[in-house]
Amino acid sequence: MSTQTESVSAIATPSRAGKYLTFFLGGEEYGLEILKVSEIIGMQPITRVPRMPEFVRGVINLRGKVIPITDLRSKFGMVHDGSEDSCIIVVQMRGIQTGIVVDRVSEVVAIAEPDIEDAPSFGAGIHTEFLLGIGKTGGRVRLLLDIDKVLASSEIAALEVAQSHAA
Repeated sequence: MSTQTESVSAIATPSRAGKYLTFFLGGEEYGLEILKVSEIIGMQPITRVPRMPEFVRGVINLRGKVIPITDLRSKFGMVHDGSEDSCIIVVQMRGIQTGIVVDRVSEVVAIAEPDIEDAPSFGAGIHTEFLLGIGKTGGRVRLLLDIDKVLASSEIAALEVAQSHAA
């Protein structure tokens, strides 16, 4: 019976193992599931859309398609250190194609399930549900993001509004 219970729980918990595109914000390294990444592009002029949340930088025209751009530094409450943003990672976030501004892209790494730990609990009021876990590879620690949970539903709606107003 314990064998059946173990196989059922293995099915219920999706594996976090896989390939991740890693990137830097400040001195911290993050990772995104590679299957969520459409492409990486250089910085482009971003058109600001009025009345958007601070973390929504605006929109860009990517080969004729309007793409909303999210500033992860602002979303995560990180201070901009004055360095120029280097690139935009275009991702699929809950069915919306959006760009996220990052300092620099690092590499694509394969991370096995034993090398991924759950995000630590920091107590009440500290939200870590947007983290898939903490990846430990090559002597480095990477915060693995669940890009679908980085933004709340109301924030996703703001991206949709930005996209539709600029179209």
